[in-house]
Amino acid sequence: MTLTRRGFLRGAGTVLGTYAFADMWHTAQAFSSPPMVMPMRTTMPTLAAPKVPLINPTSLARFVDPLPVPPIARVAGQRAHPAYPGRTLPYYRMEMRAFKARLHRDVPATPLWGYDGSFPGPTFETKRGEPLLVEWVNALPTKHFLPIDHNIHGAEQSKPEVRVVTHVHGARVPAGADGYPENWYESGQSALYHYPNDQDAATLWYHDHAMGITRLNIYAGLVGAFIVRDAEEQALGLPTGEYDIPLILCDRLVAQDGQLYYPVSDDPSAPWVMQCLGNLTLCNGKIFPYFEVEPRRYRFRLINVANTSFFDLSLSHDRAFQQVGSDQGLLSAPLERDRIELYPAERADVVVDFSSLAGQTVQLRHQAQGIVEFRVRNKGGRDTSVLPASLRAVPRIDPGGAVRERVMTLNEIDDANGNAMTMLLDGKHWSDPITENPRQNTLEIWSFVNLTGDAHPIHLHLVRFQIIDRRPFDLFAWNAHRTLTYTGPAEPPPAHEAGWKDTVRADPGMVTRIAMRFEGEPGRYVWHCHFLEHEDNEMMRPYEVLPAHT
Repeated sequence: MTLTRRGFLRGAGTVLGTYAFADMWHTAQAFSSPPMVMPMRTTMPTLAAPKVPLINPTSLARFVDPLPVPPIARVAGQRAHPAYPGRTLPYYRMEMRAFKARLHRDVPATPLWGYDGSFPGPTFETKRGEPLLVEWVNALPTKHFLPIDHNIHGAEQSKPEVRVVTHVHGARVPAGADGYPENWYESGQSALYHYPNDQDAATLWYHDHAMGITRLNIYAGLVGAFIVRDAEEQALGLPTGEYDIPLILCDRLVAQDGQLYYPVSDDPSAPWVMQCLGNLTLCNGKIFPYFEVEPRRYRFRLINVANTSFFDLSLSHDRAFQQVGSDQGLLSAPLERDRIELYPAERADVVVDFSSLAGQTVQLRHQAQGIVEFRVRNKGGRDTSVLPASLRAVPRIDPGGAVRERVMTLNEIDDANGNAMTMLLDGKHWSDPITENPRQNTLEIWSFVNLTGDAHPIHLHLVRFQIIDRRPFDLFAWNAHRTLTYTGPAEPPPAHEAGWKDTVRADPGMVTRIAMRFEGEPGRYVWHCHFLEHEDNEMMRPYEVLPAHT
């Protein structure tokens, strides 16, 4: 049996009590809604109680703090780079620092870590074909303020407590600038990375990726948006400038004294838990913020940066989103949606039209609970934006052109009591020899056979891909003979998943197939589950892109 989110919450409820259980139960309902079907674990791990009671979400006033809009990252100068002889590139210096911030008017200041000393960090505004350099500087303390499990590979006692390496999620970059998890560096050190920005316009994001402690560093606040624009997208006339806003969503457990609480088991020698579900939802670093808007169209870039939580988003008053983009850029046409479901690391670009709502309020909701209130002014400037009937061609990949199809399993290794101890990809550990070695510029199909009871968001670095289909299979036949026996027809991706992706939801009891061309430079990259607790505990594997045949 596997530890499901609902099972985890049942165990957590005895620890968190009335301070967290009500809102966490709403989160559990999101995880148990279709398309997932999850068994219940009969034995649950015991969680250590927080030293200070957690905030009761119902005790907080709603919509009393303005929504922060992250500032645009500022160029610090120009620097040469060997890939561009005779020219210089824009150079950014981004320090990771400890600081305190109020997550809500009525909550004491919370200790956090952030890029440029903010949570989220500044937003990078970039253009296709305009490369840049970023120096990521570790100016953090030498001691971590969240609990490290030294049993996890890469987080041994011999390692420095505070280690960082930044990954721009969804960026097509050279391997040396991808934020390889073992290329971490400690306080007082930095790394200079080159970003070619040779890709379509898309909403990307950046975050820490240090081996064994990614879940802790992101939970501490090391996240930010990285937006790539291009001429084709700009010609469409979508809302831009101050009407184009990233909404960076996550959840946290916050104690009454303002401290972040990260859940651990009651075994001090092995504190790792397989999921971290918060009782408070944050948008751009605030709990229950409000945002004043004009009666016009806005573009919101929804980004799920949570450790484990799934967001089920809707608008109040029966308003609909017009989704225009997914992980790796524009859809072929706007798609009207009443609900947007986002797993960790997934993105959705949406247009919301407030033009008929002057003087009214509209809520962005998660599982019917308001998390952001939009306050529509009585008037505003002239709206020159449009919502075109078509956006960008997304030609479908022909699976028949693949040079190879790889079949890989998603696994959980349980202890004698049925509690998950390790999460694996294709039954292999991080340190096992590399088995995925696609050749540059070739097309491959990867099939994820989910043997667990949970859906997993699987992310590949470097490449963008398309979902081919999902198909149910006979788990007993697989376990007995390691053969795929399908029990139903293949299900093509719904329209909102038919664009370019870099993170895919692999459902339990299903084979999820994706197709991608390995464009970009040869080198070593990674693929992993984007549940950060899973990623940190072996559900991540290196892969090697080999040079193209000459």
